[in-house]
Amino acid sequence: MAFADVLISVGDCGCFQVICFILMIIARLFFPGHNMLQNFTAATPQHRCRVPWLENASLGAPLDSPRNLSKENLLRISIPWEQNSPSRCSRYVRPQWQLLLNDSADVSDHVGIEGCVDGWVFDSSEFSSTIVTEWDLVCEVKVMKQLAQSVYMGGVLVGAVVLGSFADRFGRRTILLISYLGIAASGTGAAFAPTMSVYMVARFFSGIFNSGASLNIFSLGLEWMSMKNRELYSLASGCAYTTGQMLLAGFAYAIRDWRYLQLAVSAPFFLIVFIGMLHAESARWLILKGRYDDALKCFKRVARINGKRDVLNLEILKMELENDNVEFSKNTNTFLDLVRTATMRKRTFIILFVWFATAFSYYGLALNLQGFKVNIYLLMALFGPVDYISILAVYATAKYIGRRVGQSGALLLAGSISVTLIFTPEDMVKLRASLAVIGKGFLSAAFTILYLFTGEVFPTVMRQTSIGAGSTMARVGAMLAPLVIHSGDFYPVLPQIIYAVMCLSAGLAALMLPETRNTNLPDTVDDLLQQQKGQKSMHTMKSFSEEKEVTNNSTRV
Repeated sequence: MAFADVLISVGDCGCFQVICFILMIIARLFFPGHNMLQNFTAATPQHRCRVPWLENASLGAPLDSPRNLSKENLLRISIPWEQNSPSRCSRYVRPQWQLLLNDSADVSDHVGIEGCVDGWVFDSSEFSSTIVTEWDLVCEVKVMKQLAQSVYMGGVLVGAVVLGSFADRFGRRTILLISYLGIAASGTGAAFAPTMSVYMVARFFSGIFNSGASLNIFSLGLEWMSMKNRELYSLASGCAYTTGQMLLAGFAYAIRDWRYLQLAVSAPFFLIVFIGMLHAESARWLILKGRYDDALKCFKRVARINGKRDVLNLEILKMELENDNVEFSKNTNTFLDLVRTATMRKRTFIILFVWFATAFSYYGLALNLQGFKVNIYLLMALFGPVDYISILAVYATAKYIGRRVGQSGALLLAGSISVTLIFTPEDMVKLRASLAVIGKGFLSAAFTILYLFTGEVFPTVMRQTSIGAGSTMARVGAMLAPLVIHSGDFYPVLPQIIYAVMCLSAGLAALMLPETRNTNLPDTVDDLLQQQKGQKSMHTMKSFSEEKEVTNNSTRV
């Protein structure tokens, strides 16, 4: 294609592409800081009802009671015990002193029990402060914790829809810089939120801008990459995100107060805004909008950075592109264009389902770290090495075998892990946690290749819209994932059954997509259709050649 030829002339693998890699990696390091943040800022420590008289010891014990009034004894007469620990959501109306006289004494049914009318006491040994401890998001209002995460994911969904289409209209670089600034402002606002309502509004906007930045940083770099570097770019993106998860674990371990942690993952984006200005706008997008002058400036800048001799001018650029019969359009493509033809409909529906299933299973694991009953800092840190191995394996598969096999294989393996978890006993905590880490690694790998696969399956005029639509479905899956976790209260293995079915189904569906390895990025729908016809022609010629060879062999025999 003409664009590929022009890119080669200015350098398709030089210092400029290295800069694209570095800028993308810097930003991707901080994206998990918002996506996975509530594992720490909304963690629920051990807690019990607050009993004021326990704090000032103003209530005396009966004369015939033992004098050894330890803290445990005082708690036992004040709060009902459940499974060898104080109840989290109830307390006795009056102290039950008879429990001190006889440890096995039964509390009569008519003893008054009430809720935590004076608030709660939280264990601060692991988390000094979270939104749960600050706003008492436990017991009757514990749903507010999940609502806060759902509100954030709702923002991510809105960002995928709105900012994804805006990028196709106003440009990748413009929306990217706006998104960086939005993350910095909304994230900092959440750190200083005086109420839960203000916090959720700030998190909603954080989700919007985090989604816009995530979508545009990938597409902007991808559209400046040569065919041979696209897999490496996708690999770097996945590894940077995984490193960001480990970085978040380190931040959370060092900063136990949720407000300071929120600020620590948000403030760096003020600097990233200025770093992001080093990006060049996508020349593919500029050309498809008919902005030849701006595209020429970008090409000249790339040539200068890559040390190439600048021989391009406006006439040469137009001639190169027009000779390739590229049709430029100033029209804005919408989701309807993704389903306008039979070929596009098939690709769109499959890709959307794969996005949904991948995110549904990924966030079901990644946002439920406390559910595995192990140290969440350690568990988050362990995600890193396993993710690296999985991503490298899928990278090798995508590069040397094909995108389709890599995408399908990662999902099928993740689904197999979910099937294994169904038959793993609940008391085997370490084994279950290990399987979850491995399963999450395969899902991370599936996400890594999915961005690349989607970008290659759809043409430039719809690339951002298609990735935005896929990301939208991913956020729907992320919003539904916590509901599936709660279904385990009714049937313990039900969540894993659902995750397994979704992963296995998506893995099989991915096999129906076209292979895009070693193919040029299509710019228009016509390019895409021509590629498809070319692939069919090559397949027909290959079949004819094989048939002819068999006939000749038969004749010789």
